[in-house]
Amino acid sequence: MLSAIMEDYLKAIYYLQNEADDRVRTSVLAEYMDVEQPTVTSMMKKLSERDFVLYEPYKGVELTDTGVPIALEIIRHHRLLERYLTDHLEYDWAEVHDEADRLEHHISSKFADRIAEQLGQPAVDPHGDPIPTANLDVSGAKDGERLADHQVGDSVQIVRVPDTDPDLLRYLSKHGILPGTVVDVVEIAPFGMVTLDPDSGDGPVALPEEVACSISTQSLTQSSH
Repeated sequence: MLSAIMEDYLKAIYYLQNEADDRVRTSVLAEYMDVEQPTVTSMMKKLSERDFVLYEPYKGVELTDTGVPIALEIIRHHRLLERYLTDHLEYDWAEVHDEADRLEHHISSKFADRIAEQLGQPAVDPHGDPIPTANLDVSGAKDGERLADHQVGDSVQIVRVPDTDPDLLRYLSKHGILPGTVVDVVEIAPFGMVTLDPDSGDGPVALPEEVACSISTQSLTQSSH
């Protein structure tokens, strides 16, 4: 049996490894987990001894073939719980991440499968993140393009938004920036603000470039530039 904190580390390594497409530096993992680096080093040694990670000092860490399915199972639990809390218990999508974090370690694979069946086998969570299948397959997930990489005049569909900042999620929801929403890029300011016009008709909304970099999109039409 793995402890909840061990599962959290494996999940974090999976996220960071996919993001960087490379081994994860322990300093990056420490910042992500909000712990001191010696704490990470100690945990990596424990996980390495159990063959969940491949860890070499000063070279970073990556999941092994044993560690990947454990991380994906926890991610499946988390994202199904987010979907269930939003769809059936009327949680705000800004609240579900932390709630799912608390619950994900305490449900079985069978329970997760029942949730998925109840929800009609959803492909994504409320924020657009792909839900691994019962076979832990995520091969059908699309990476998407960064909103910040588009040009004025482009029309795009929001695919995925970051899920860890409740205040940001409330702001995006208030202005209709949700997965599935179509937006036009109407202005890119030289100091980093990206202004969008959502198809909801609520009027333009400006986002900092940092936020625009964290939102995934799918191109519908592109301006000639």
